[in-house]
Amino acid sequence: MVTPTMATKPMNHRNSTGSLATATVPESMSSRGGNSNLVLVGDRLPAAIAPTKRFHKKAGLAFWMRRVLEECDRASLNFEPDPVHDLRVALRRCCSMADGIAAIYPDPAWKEMKKAGKRLFRRLGELRDLHVMQEWVHSLDSPGDPVAGPLLHFLAGREAQFKQGALQALAEFDHKQWQKWSRSLPRKMAGFQPGSLVFTHLALERWTEAHKLHRQALHNRSQVGFHRLRIGLKRFRYIVENFLPDQHATWSDDLKKMQDVLGEVHDLDVLWSTAKAAHVFPDDQARSHWQARINQERARRIETYRKKMMGKDSLWHVWRSELPDRKQIESAALLRLKLWASFLDPDFKHSMHVARLALQLYDGLAESGKPSGFSTQDRAILRAAALLHDVGKSKGEKGHHKVSARMIRRLAPPLGWREQDLQMAGIVARYHRGALPRPGQRIFRGLSPGRRQEVFRLAAILRLANAFDTNRNGRIQRLKVESQNGVLFIAAQGYSPRDPTAEAVAAARHLLETVYRLPVMVKPMRQVARPVRGLKSEKLAARS
Repeated sequence: MVTPTMATKPMNHRNSTGSLATATVPESMSSRGGNSNLVLVGDRLPAAIAPTKRFHKKAGLAFWMRRVLEECDRASLNFEPDPVHDLRVALRRCCSMADGIAAIYPDPAWKEMKKAGKRLFRRLGELRDLHVMQEWVHSLDSPGDPVAGPLLHFLAGREAQFKQGALQALAEFDHKQWQKWSRSLPRKMAGFQPGSLVFTHLALERWTEAHKLHRQALHNRSQVGFHRLRIGLKRFRYIVENFLPDQHATWSDDLKKMQDVLGEVHDLDVLWSTAKAAHVFPDDQARSHWQARINQERARRIETYRKKMMGKDSLWHVWRSELPDRKQIESAALLRLKLWASFLDPDFKHSMHVARLALQLYDGLAESGKPSGFSTQDRAILRAAALLHDVGKSKGEKGHHKVSARMIRRLAPPLGWREQDLQMAGIVARYHRGALPRPGQRIFRGLSPGRRQEVFRLAAILRLANAFDTNRNGRIQRLKVESQNGVLFIAAQGYSPRDPTAEAVAAARHLLETVYRLPVMVKPMRQVARPVRGLKSEKLAARS
């Protein structure tokens, strides 16, 4: 793959190639109250979480978190350009790994570490920008130029102030807490496998966001547009470099160079704004000369970006071709929802079993003409609601159905899911137990009468499916629905009217009866006797 050549490259202040997210010390991946038994088979969690192969020690979170502490000591000596830059690189890598993992692993420690790292990263930003501007001024300077000297003097005058702010930021940075995270968080990453479907899906999500910003930036050509594009491309690059080793090996040079191009566009924009604010131009001619030089360098970089990122053979299309296709997106989005729930639900095995029973009920009702219009969208909403219905237990048992609803509705929908569908899944999960839904409740505001009725229907199915596993033993494995003579019959394999489960089922079926306006009868599923193969020959052999 051909990479762009920079016409002018006065500095190498952008980041080097990235890293892979891995660790070598195993630890339970459960969060507060969460499920640690995540090695599952069948239609349960695929191998998005699995023991990882060992990578070079410099590729892991543990290395970069320790590096942050080392670079803090180096930078604090005199806040020279290289140590400040190296510290920001180490912080950025830690935060980017935390950002990727936090999207699927809802442990608050990830967000806390990311917040602490970004706070220090940003407070060093002004000093780093100043260093970069000094390099640019030296690069753009020419003999007899009346602007470079005063502008460098102006920047030098602000350097002491920015160094003082950086010193204060380092003093406020909690080194002890960071050291604790450097031991605990890498262990939590040990079971995540780089290159798995969940990370390619996350990368596609970042690609989609960045590509949208790409179209906007080229349409409006504003400084803000290109700045946002730079950030979007950065976020995509960070996921690739930390979690997709195969793609990163191929794409790293192009990703870095395109980020450098946009970074230098941003640097030039900041330099021009600073120069105008500093009032260092002795006359209009000097001002016009500098503006033309900056605009020339800026335009050259934008043209470099356009050549590589536009057209049928653009890098956007190259990157997209190796990310999940439309069919994989649906599977990957469901996987991410499963992973998120598995870290929060203390008995996720039960929730997955309830999801299977709920889908059996939904499919059986659809085959019997109820609901009248089969919808893959509503079926997906029901499945998600069933998988996530007990995530609220991570906060405690009392009122967990209400907590589950709030947590689901606040969850950022993964790529392939619409926000309104996840909102509906949250409402359905809300009524898997407790009081029955009523049309006038605040939670239904904004839903059309048709969607409100569908929520009632899905909640009724989930409520009954949950009751069939009220003992959480998975005894009832199969459900079959039949509609006869104005009655809905549900045959349940493993069900007994004398079992304690029957009482929960009798109470839970009421909502389904209300929705369909039909009585619901639950009965044991008849077992068909199967002939024992080879029995006759065994008897003959015994007689002989």
